[in-house]
Amino acid sequence: MREAGAGGSGLGARARPRDVPGAAPQPRAPSPQPPPYREFAKRLDGMTHAMDGGLWLHRHVWKGHPMAHLVSTDRALLLAYGRAVGLPERRLQYKPLKDPRTGERREAWHWDLVGEYLPDR
Repeated sequence: MREAGAGGSGLGARARPRDVPGAAPQPRAPSPQPPPYREFAKRLDGMTHAMDGGLWLHRHVWKGHPMAHLVSTDRALLLAYGRAVGLPERRLQYKPLKDPRTGERREAWHWDLVGEYLPDR
């Protein structure tokens, strides 16, 4: 979302670096506290938590590197987490998931968390 008066096309308007095509994105300052997530021993329990709008952290290894997905049906909560830790919104991924209780596909989103964004155990 743009701030009021940002960018602009009038004479003398100064473009901020993120408004310049091809400019490197500006990192966002992390917020104090990200919303809490939960980890589960059983995938089914984590998926159910995510389907109920909670944040489920699912750790795994990809090509030999530790990573995690932070999954939820609550997009706003995921975005709040991303803002708090400095993840750019464009990295949030949409992937409908099957609710294990009903078998119906539901809208869901996830962050890929690797490197500095991967929370400690």
